Amino acid sequence: MKQILLATATVLLVSPLFPAAAVAGPIETACLRSDRPQASRALCRCIDSVAQRTLTRAEQRRAAAFFRDPQLAQDVRMSKSARDNEFWARYRNFGAIAEQTCTAR
Repeated sequence: MKQILLATATVLLVSPLFPAAAVAGPIETACLRSDRPQASRALCRCIDSVAQRTLTRAEQRRAAAFFRDPQLAQDVRMSKSARDNEFWARYRNFGAIAEQTCTAR
């Protein structure tokens, strides 16, 4: 038990020393790797933080694929699948919140 508490305390004390990029989410990583000229570290980090609050981890990975292949987004948007339609509604919500939050900076 002491080892678990010591390990937890060590992680909590050391984690602020690691740069935020070390824990970048899939949206931030995809955004930074994209060829968009306006994709700054601050903007990508902001968008990723919104994604973490509004999308599940699986949905974040799915949305990150849109950066590499925008046709995937179009395919999901046009899909007749209920699953795709539900995801698209959450993705649009994420996009609206990210636009409001991240362009105000």
